[in-house]
Amino acid sequence: MTSANPLLRAWTGPHGLPPFDAISAADFPAAFEQALAEHRAELAAIAGAAQPPDFENTVAAFDRSGRRLTALQHLFYTLCASASSPELQSVQRQMAAPLAAHDNAVYMDEVLFARLEQLHERRAQLGLDGQQLRLLERIHLDFVRAGARLQGEARQRYARIMERLAELNTQFAQNVLADESGYQLVLRSDEELAGLPGFVRAAARQAALDRGLGDGLHVVTLSRSLIVPFLSFSERRDLRQQAYEAWVSRGEHAGASDNRGLVREILTLRREQAALHGHDCYADYALADTMAGRQSAVRALLDQVWGPAKAAASRERSMLEEVKAALGQGGVELQAWDWRYYAEKVRQQRFALDEAEIKPYFPLDRMVQALFDCAGRLFGLRFEHRPEIRAYHPDVQAYEVLDGHGRLRGLFLQDNFARPNKRSGAWMNALRWQSRNGAEALPIILNNNNFAKGAPGEPTLLSFDDTRTLFHEFGHGLHGLLSDVDYERLSGTQVLRDFVELPSQLFEHWMAEPEVLKRHARHHLSGEPISDALLAKLKAAETFNQGYETVRYCASALVDLAIHAQTSAQAPDPVAFEAQTLAEAGLPPAVGMNHRLVHFQHLFSGSSYAAGYYVYLWAEVLDCDAYEAFVEAGDPFDAATAASLLRHVLAVGNSREPGQTYRAFRGRDARVEPMLKGRGLL
Repeated sequence: MTSANPLLRAWTGPHGLPPFDAISAADFPAAFEQALAEHRAELAAIAGAAQPPDFENTVAAFDRSGRRLTALQHLFYTLCASASSPELQSVQRQMAAPLAAHDNAVYMDEVLFARLEQLHERRAQLGLDGQQLRLLERIHLDFVRAGARLQGEARQRYARIMERLAELNTQFAQNVLADESGYQLVLRSDEELAGLPGFVRAAARQAALDRGLGDGLHVVTLSRSLIVPFLSFSERRDLRQQAYEAWVSRGEHAGASDNRGLVREILTLRREQAALHGHDCYADYALADTMAGRQSAVRALLDQVWGPAKAAASRERSMLEEVKAALGQGGVELQAWDWRYYAEKVRQQRFALDEAEIKPYFPLDRMVQALFDCAGRLFGLRFEHRPEIRAYHPDVQAYEVLDGHGRLRGLFLQDNFARPNKRSGAWMNALRWQSRNGAEALPIILNNNNFAKGAPGEPTLLSFDDTRTLFHEFGHGLHGLLSDVDYERLSGTQVLRDFVELPSQLFEHWMAEPEVLKRHARHHLSGEPISDALLAKLKAAETFNQGYETVRYCASALVDLAIHAQTSAQAPDPVAFEAQTLAEAGLPPAVGMNHRLVHFQHLFSGSSYAAGYYVYLWAEVLDCDAYEAFVEAGDPFDAATAASLLRHVLAVGNSREPGQTYRAFRGRDARVEPMLKGRGLL
């Protein structure tokens, strides 16, 4: 009998894609109910097997289990992030605790864990190859870190904590989305548009059209690709202040979307979770399974950067003050909503560099082709556009990915534009991971960005920072697409958190290569390539404002680590703690921070980056050192170096310990000097 629920029928879309057009939010609860039951039955069969445990009947079988549930979760969370709706959000809240309860039941299954424990204890005698041993060790650790060794009341309490955290994480993310989608600064007159170049006006006009507003109106939203240029160019200081304060206060408004209490409860529960594992604080628990390993290693890295970054920001502020004085505005104290505005003036006056001059050379379509060209030259990949493949929104573009022999390697989906029902930021996720355990599974990898769409009939023009984001997420995408492992748990980006940003940040380096820019950065009207003179200006200005950017990043990383290092049973007020921590660290108020706790989705929409926002800097040490291999080879597309990168980093996923993975590529551990040099901090 064929199910009426489209999620429970075979997914017969191209490459096994789900029937997006036929799915409604109401289909998910019943589909989850069946998928959860199927997974429980599979696990019961593994745990109850009459044969003694071995790698195939226990470890590999566990990795194969729950494929319907996994596919359903990938789809569900993709839609919740990229194409949400009130109905879908309701289901997300409804399912948060049951899905967490299922995970608890899986990882606290005593019989199943006993089989894994037996294998883990005698793993050296099992004759496993390297990938099999890694899978056994990772799955065993997954169980341990999920509470498999807890007993009695501690086990029951742990389960309740994880279910409640799932509910709180879901509500936190929905609150941030509510504040972002609910805000709009409407610009009604030329006076209110003063200073905004054409590309900002076009994006603000499109945002107004997207929201159904009338003729002649423009809207500034809290999408980074729109608010940052508004803060950089608007001559209306009062409007800059309004927009900035709305941006940084997301999640801090009294009412339904207030995240302050949620953050405090999440932190309190995480502290209790860590205590049940025998740790003094959540940071110690989180860092135990990272390359850094301990708080002292993270603090040492942040301390190495924090002082030089503040000194650089101080020098940059002096430049800004000079420009302010020259404009007759020296008596106005520099505030956080002023920094980007005067920094843009410095770029124009000191470096003869104007964002409005740069953006015409970076139309989105050409930059996407630049991604594909770099991937082709480095790894032999070809991206074939398949416009007939429909996804969850018309913005999503589909590409079949072929290798140098014409073999299909996977499907790449790209969703580039901001929408009111899409969460902010940029990210990569998978609808299916690559694996060979049981059957060949080719990856389906998705990149999401939040670029401000150009006006109807006009191209979407990217800033240099937008282009970097595009390359960054594509680096994650390549990590997923080029995975070549047997087991799903070890596939793609499922590596340790402070290693996962290496491929993404490494790929950013090709974006700034003159050879790439001369080939792909062409004026959207004339087709002329970017000039040597403009490239020289970009090079001269590449470290300007890096002090500002580095301080903002490190401030968020310091607060993240500090608040997760608290050992008291009850978490402090997050707003007061944040302010005190930043004051003690000496954060310049006019600089600010990347993410305040009340809207810090890395930390509180889930736990992946909790006590781990430092990982971007940790990985930057790796990526800058890794790119030096191409510099030393004398060619950014050196074939031997690219082949080594593919073989030793991108293809292996989590099948090797990450330090070993890096040394296999570089021949040694990474050195910090290239990162400091790249940020202008030496």
